[in-house]
Amino acid sequence: MSLGITEILLILVIILLLFGSKKIPELAKSLGKAKQEFDNAKKSAEKDDEQQK
Repeated sequence: MSLGITEILLILVIILLLFGSKKIPELAKSLGKAKQEFDNAKKSAEKDDEQQK
């Protein structure tokens, strides 16, 4: 199940309508920070698993 270009554009338009053009950069920034924190926690958990072995 993959998304085509039409579906992606429709999703982006809906996001634009819901959040407005001023909120989208803030939303992207917070999503980036959340992804970075998740990656850091994942790396930390993997490092802990390796040390326990």
